[in-house]
Amino acid sequence: MTEETTRRVDGLTTVDRFDGGVGWVAAPDEQMQRASHALVADGDVWVVDPVDVEGVDDLLAELGTVRGVVVLLDRHRRDSAALANRHDVPVWLPAFFDGVASALDAPVERFEAALADSGFVAHEVIDNRFWQEAALVDRDRGLVVVPEAVGTADYFLAGGERLGVHPMLRLTPPSALGEFDPDHVLVGHGTAVHEDASVALDVALQGSQARTPALVVESVRSLLPI
Repeated sequence: MTEETTRRVDGLTTVDRFDGGVGWVAAPDEQMQRASHALVADGDVWVVDPVDVEGVDDLLAELGTVRGVVVLLDRHRRDSAALANRHDVPVWLPAFFDGVASALDAPVERFEAALADSGFVAHEVIDNRFWQEAALVDRDRGLVVVPEAVGTADYFLAGGERLGVHPMLRLTPPSALGEFDPDHVLVGHGTAVHEDASVALDVALQGSQARTPALVVESVRSLLPI
């Protein structure tokens, strides 16, 4: 895959542009760095955890025909219904998600593992009453999409990390992600990791607990007046 850094086009800030798709951020200056992605598989476009912004439909049209909108985190409904309705496609939800479908004003499709014929497979990352999350994986392309458990926004990172575990999961990092050996990790907060992604993921998971104090210190510092 070839990759491209952040680019501003017609009012839309794109990130993570690579052979298999592209990402965009809702507001480049916001702390959360909410990222959405469009993944291409055999001419079909799968839109993941989207935030609707001006210019996004033109961006999607460049890639192909939108086949579906995918929600990978129960809290990431974002603008999935709006985009799905505009493109006349359903919102696809992992089968184990509970309580998400009823909050979506759009047709819903459930999928157990394989996302139709896209080549992507959903893997359960977290499933409890407070947090439901799946990773979307294409092993052939070495691609993993993780919406929340890990990220690259500043508040995820400590001690020189390029990829960090979510602050709320630091003491119990998601072991399910340890089974992957990706070349590319796309995240829901921040830009993707394309360089030595497998190493970055392993470092994030293995050192999560040890670097928690450093993250706390850095978070406090960010709140202090300059």
